[in-house]
Amino acid sequence: MGLTSNKVLALAVMLAAVLFIATVWLWPRLARQNWRAVTGRVGLLLATQLVLVGSLGIAANQAFGFYASWADLFGQETDQGIVIDHSANTGTGGPLQVVSTSLVKGVNGSRPQATGQIQKVDIVGRKTHIATPAYVYLPPEYFQPQYRTRTFPAAVVLTGYPGTAQALVDKLHYPRTAQELAKDGRMQPMILVMLRPTVAPPRDTECVDIPGGPQSETFFAKDLPEAVLAHYRVGKRPGSWGVVGDSTGGYCALKLAMHHPGVYAAAAGLSPYYKAPIDPTTGDLFHGDTNLQNRADLWWLLKHQAAPDTSLLVTSSKIGEHNYKDTLKFIGDVQATNLTRISSIILDSGGHNFNTWRREIPPTLQWLSGRLSDR
Repeated sequence: MGLTSNKVLALAVMLAAVLFIATVWLWPRLARQNWRAVTGRVGLLLATQLVLVGSLGIAANQAFGFYASWADLFGQETDQGIVIDHSANTGTGGPLQVVSTSLVKGVNGSRPQATGQIQKVDIVGRKTHIATPAYVYLPPEYFQPQYRTRTFPAAVVLTGYPGTAQALVDKLHYPRTAQELAKDGRMQPMILVMLRPTVAPPRDTECVDIPGGPQSETFFAKDLPEAVLAHYRVGKRPGSWGVVGDSTGGYCALKLAMHHPGVYAAAAGLSPYYKAPIDPTTGDLFHGDTNLQNRADLWWLLKHQAAPDTSLLVTSSKIGEHNYKDTLKFIGDVQATNLTRISSIILDSGGHNFNTWRREIPPTLQWLSGRLSDR
């Protein structure tokens, strides 16, 4: 059973309940003052607490998608750095390989022409040589004969840190939401490229080109669009691409659009922050390079560089989000520019979690769709 399986959570909860009942039932028998009784009491209490904490951890992982598997949890994930033989005939010549396909769950239909399709892919950057897995959602129209020559706008969708790309599909329901919104005529059909910003795990690179290290920003600004364009019918103009993310992914999304408005015409940050942190998960991102550190600070960009020609959306909550005041300040700073456009979603209450982001994703996708071209 996988780490994210509901069966694992149910089993952990049942085991915790059994141990609790056993502790209550056996406690009178272990009340004696000898080493066996003391050892028994300590053992029962320790086992019960460990299982309770484990249950809470599994439940938290279900809610936030920190780890996708047991191997990921214990640092034994092996599906990174896959070597792809580009001399093989893939039909595209691009650095993207489809690993598996599936239909969109929760949508009626048994063919991609009706439900759309989710492709698990491996991507290798031509310039950065960064290798990372991703999920690509192709809308139903992509497979319908009348649209066989049509190109589609694309949105890069990023998780938080550490996050899992699978959570964007299974927990945040991006493909299903996009399919339903397009079916109802509330957004245009779009291709979604879903992955985590942690392209050099376990390090949190904050989508920065680290001196002497992973060139994460270049991967997202150059390698990723090139790989997708080589494999799928995506619009080639700058106005065809957008980027959205939550938490760390939200910060990355805003920064990518502000640094590269010629690539990303619009960006949405769900519960974002506005300056790259330095902590044990990031390590030294800038190696003393002040210019690089300033560029990673969105406040600094707005004050010291020309406003980028792009559209931004930010979200927060009056109660439950720590970024509320920062978000209001960011909105004000962007409004003071003469070119960058800013929109927002401010909830009355909502924490930094999947439930809040699920509420924000439908209007966010509608907003993004309205700012992208299919050419």
